[in-house]
Amino acid sequence: MTMDVRTGAGVFWRWWTAGTTSLVGSAVGAVALPLTALTVLDASPFEMGLIAAASYAAWIVIGLPAGVIAQRLPLRGTQVGADVARALAVASVPLAWWWGQLSVAHLVVTALVVSFANVLFDVANSTFLPSIVEREKLQSRNSLTSATHAATQLSGPSLGGIAVQVLGAVPTLLVDAASYLISAALLRTLPARRVETPDRWPPMHELIREGWRFVAHHPVMGPGMWAATAVNFVCGAQLALYPLYLVRELHAPAGLVGVLLAVEGVGSLIGAALTPRITGRVGTARALVVACLVAVVGAFVIPLGTGWPAYLAFAVGNVVFAGGVVVLSVTTRTYRQTASPPELLPRVMATVRFVSWGAIPVGGLVAGALAGLLGARVTLLVFAAAVVCAPLALLLSPVRRLRDLTDHDRAAGAEPERDPVPAAR
Repeated sequence: MTMDVRTGAGVFWRWWTAGTTSLVGSAVGAVALPLTALTVLDASPFEMGLIAAASYAAWIVIGLPAGVIAQRLPLRGTQVGADVARALAVASVPLAWWWGQLSVAHLVVTALVVSFANVLFDVANSTFLPSIVEREKLQSRNSLTSATHAATQLSGPSLGGIAVQVLGAVPTLLVDAASYLISAALLRTLPARRVETPDRWPPMHELIREGWRFVAHHPVMGPGMWAATAVNFVCGAQLALYPLYLVRELHAPAGLVGVLLAVEGVGSLIGAALTPRITGRVGTARALVVACLVAVVGAFVIPLGTGWPAYLAFAVGNVVFAGGVVVLSVTTRTYRQTASPPELLPRVMATVRFVSWGAIPVGGLVAGALAGLLGARVTLLVFAAAVVCAPLALLLSPVRRLRDLTDHDRAAGAEPERDPVPAAR
């Protein structure tokens, strides 16, 4: 059983600062890496899709075992080790370039290494948060972390685009590597998690199956997971197609590419800030359905127009889509963190992300293949139609009859203190 490591607000803010630092670097790297592939290596649409898929492939490979691993390993050591691994992988790209050995295969391998480290880090990080934050503050802290992520999306790509124009795409990746090292140093100061280990752990497959059954058979978490999977499938396509669409079809310069990609952060910031108000006014269950419908509208607006109107449509659609996705993400994540039994939480988080985040590389690969045949704009429209599956997953489930997600728990006799959104009431 995990022991509570709550030692005051200082622990949370160090945790938050570490995550924010690495997020800024990652946002810069998210611009620099695809631009390296496009401008330095002249990557094809399929190769762009392959790089985007590799960035999330680990969720398919170790997404389910990650929950068990995070439950057994020292939390702080896992997070620090993941940060160091990511720093070394990203730093290898400039080294290979300076030695004249850089290739698309190297970028794919780098993305894979970062992907595997991301999986372990993310599961450990999301499991750690409820242990340092009181239950009544969890919704607001989740909104804060989503808002912070949005702010880094807003500033990071813009900084990345400017850095690429000034330094070049490859040297800019050193900023990303440095951010991981700073994050590791900050996380090293957090208290170590103390775990009461049993004399004998059950077999890993039994622990994985228990987490899977809990989520898949849950009438609220299950539909939420499938809605997130549909959204992330499209997000994977967007990761692969956005640089291609902006550079090859709209002929945007690197600086403008960074700005347009950063606009997603505006939508995420708005969504994170409004989530408590929206869920409090209409209910968490209804907010999920509305958020998914809003995301559908945004996805269809993104690839419209030509010339400067196309830039405007891309920006507006990006804001609307991201806003809907963040409301979905914050609300379902908070519900999982508070409605799951503590001993199951790491496996619940890993199961959901195995399925939903595992859809991201699939979307990237499919988008890369289709873009080679149809072009980036048409492929983006095809994937916009796929977002419709998100609200359908909720409307075809018991969620459609609920005002709040916790209404089902109360009807089933769940403990009343497992309310995931007290701050929104």
